[in-house]
Order: sequence, then C-alpha cells, then structure tokens
Amino acid sequence: MTDVTVQSVYFGQPGSQNTARTLEIARRRADELGIHTVLVASTRGETGVQVAQQFQGYDIVVVTHAAGFASPNTQELTEENRDAIEATGAKVLTCQHALGGISRAVRKKWGTYTIDEIVAQTLRIFGEGMKVCVEIALMAADAGLVKVGEPCIAIAGTGRGADTAVVLIPANVQHFFDLRVMEVLVKPRLG
Repeated sequence: MTDVTVQSVYFGQPGSQNTARTLEIARRRADELGIHTVLVASTRGETGVQVAQQFQGYDIVVVTHAAGFASPNTQELTEENRDAIEATGAKVLTCQHALGGISRAVRKKWGTYTIDEIVAQTLRIFGEGMKVCVEIALMAADAGLVKVGEPCIAIAGTGRGADTAVVLIPANVQHFFDLRVMEVLVKPRLG
C-alpha cells in the first residue's frame, strides 16, 4: 500500500454550526475514493434529511436512537423527517445501540460500568462524534445495511448536527476489533 496524504479539518468548537462544512468535506472525499455508502447518525432526523438530500444516489443509512431512548414508548425521529429521508431512497435504521444496550441498564441500576460502556467512554477520548461514527457502523453492519470489510463514510456529531466524519471499514459487533478507522476527515478539536 502506498502512502496517502489526506487533509483533516479540526473545528474550533463542536456542534451543529459545522454541519454544512462536514457534509461538503465528506461528499468530496467519498467522490475521490469512489465510496457510495454513507452512514449518518440522526436523532430527530434533521441531519439525516440533509445527508439524504446532499448524497442522493448514494447508499445512505440514517441511524436513529433506539425507541425508548429518551423515554419509554417514544421515538425521537419525527415522522415528517422519516418520510423525507425515505423519499430520497435512503434507509432508516432504528435498533439497540451497539455500545449501550444491557450495559446501560446495569449502569443505571447499580452504578457500575461494563465493557460496552467502557469501550464507548474510551472512544469518547477522540470526541463524541468519533464514538458515534464507530457505533453506527457496528449497528449498520449487524443490520446487514452496510458491507463488512468495505470502506464507507460515517458522519456524526456532538449534540446536534454533524461535526465528525471518517472513512472507516465496518465490522459486526462480535468482530468489533476488525473495524478500522482509515481516515479522520473532520472532527472538533474540543469536546
């Protein structure tokens, strides 16, 4: 393999004000590499709609919070945004978080962490968006919506919007250590 020079952008502050630039950089790199699969985390769906529209013609997977994440029997993704996303041909994935699950229940009940959440906290060393990029790739792989072993673009953020984008090779959760972050395209320096 030959050396590659890739420009990374590090935002001064995390947050949704970085969304447009994040998507622009991610789209440019996807085109340069010939990558046609894009994953994006989206809670209420606004960022998912933006990605679905800006990357129309790509294989888009919008990964939402699990049902009941905010409170029992609720889904944070609005029906309006779901409809707008699906109208572009993008897919919506709603499932258990790869790095939460039963471990979150253990933490909430007994105040202790188990391995999933230790991994999540370790990934947060690189920023909230980086943790989410890895997590949505695992979730999409387990759902069969992204090919394991083939590079894709993963986009996430800190709070709302998008401020992190990477090129990564997805893996199934049971093969977590096969996942590879190949390139960091954008991320906040802080947060």
